[in-house]
Amino acid sequence: MRQLSLIIALFFISLVLSAIHPKEYFTWFLEVVPALIGFTVLAFTYKRFTFSNFTYFFILVHSIILFVGGHYTYAEVPLFDWIKEVFHQSRNNYDKLGHFAQGFVPALIIRELFIRKSVVANQSFFNFIIVAICLAISAAYEWIEWWVSLSTGSGGDAFLGTQGDIWDSQSDMLFAAIGATCMIVFLSKIQDTALAKMTH
Repeated sequence: MRQLSLIIALFFISLVLSAIHPKEYFTWFLEVVPALIGFTVLAFTYKRFTFSNFTYFFILVHSIILFVGGHYTYAEVPLFDWIKEVFHQSRNNYDKLGHFAQGFVPALIIRELFIRKSVVANQSFFNFIIVAICLAISAAYEWIEWWVSLSTGSGGDAFLGTQGDIWDSQSDMLFAAIGATCMIVFLSKIQDTALAKMTH
């Protein structure tokens, strides 16, 4: 419980810090609202289904990524501007980190739900279904970005964050798929250990 309390405290501290003089308050709101929605859903479902602290930690990491992107806008995060210059990249690639996390963290959440609720009986399709769901989430988010940009005109450009890349949406979904795959390959056993501790 103490670990979860710390995670919640860090969530709100990071949220408040991100709200102090952001680049644009409209863009900040658009970027942080998924984290706020996620927190609300987790809070209301906590008694019915409590995730492992392992999963909650990575949800916090993803939220902080959203908060940083909201504060600076994804195209202007200073660290990734530096990376752009040092490695001679054509754009600020912080958004690719965000979309990697958009696959990585939902894969953790979905995998824990599937295991603890015994959702998938046929283990042959287990990992494929997880990645497919993460890709569906990523595609749905691209639709939301598109709709917001159309609805708000130039006000939604920073939220869309293509930086002139005509293949931005496709590469965003690719990074989400890579994130989900990396989670399954590198963290499945660690997550299994964390889930086993919950049963003791």
